[in-house]
Amino acid sequence: MSNQPDDTSRPPVDNETDAPVDDLSNDQQDDAPEVEVSVGETRDEEMERLRRTADEADKRVLQAQAEAENFRKRMRRDLEDQLKYAALPLVNDILQVRDNLYRAIEAAGEGEAVAGLRDGVAMVAKQFDDTLAKYGVKEIPAAGELFDPNYHEAISQMPSEDVAKDFVVHVAVTGFQMHDRVVRPSQVVVSAGPPA
Repeated sequence: MSNQPDDTSRPPVDNETDAPVDDLSNDQQDDAPEVEVSVGETRDEEMERLRRTADEADKRVLQAQAEAENFRKRMRRDLEDQLKYAALPLVNDILQVRDNLYRAIEAAGEGEAVAGLRDGVAMVAKQFDDTLAKYGVKEIPAAGELFDPNYHEAISQMPSEDVAKDFVVHVAVTGFQMHDRVVRPSQVVVSAGPPA
């Protein structure tokens, strides 16, 4: 017995080209690209349609990129504002301490016995104001200014011969702003003009 394969089990084929053509495997059929072609569409129309589709996709991508960039800028600006104004509540509370220092200076009077204490408290108040200014906290000008509801809070009106109508006659409580935001408005008395 020989170890050679037996050729008799296979039927003879005259020509290999006679093999069936539709004997493609399923894998090969799945890899074939699917092309949508409209019925009655010429090659030029199809190219134009595909160009329009690609242009629309490019526009959508550019729009999404612009929206993402705007979102990043808005978030960065919000974060900067939060950091810039994070100390607002603290500054508002500290301003009450400042007010009390100035009240102590006024209450001390002009006597020689308290001159040293008054001068010491005045130096502390000045240092306090300088420190606030270093962090962007400044006084809102009010005395003699035109009343501005964005910066001033009117506590009353009074007739005045010397001060024109709607101008500040007296400042009861000094207002402050931090950078460009009002921490507390100036509480003022507004002129009602000359008495009638």
